[in-house]
Amino acid sequence: MSTASEHAGEAALSICEALLLALKDRALLPEHEILGVLRDAAATHENAVGTDLETERHRAVADLINAIIAGGNSVRRL
Repeated sequence: MSTASEHAGEAALSICEALLLALKDRALLPEHEILGVLRDAAATHENAVGTDLETERHRAVADLINAIIAGGNSVRRL
């Protein structure tokens, strides 16, 4: 069963992806800078410290961001 927090996370991800696409479509940010933003976000979570549970959550977030990068969805690579 999904929680309100999970729904909020999915909504935030969708909004951010839409914003990145709009920035690229309007030539406000080139693809390499959008990828840089995503890589920076992933690195922040990969390097986060905390309890085992916190570290596990950060790792899951980093894995998701890296999957987005690998899939190319946020930058519509052709």
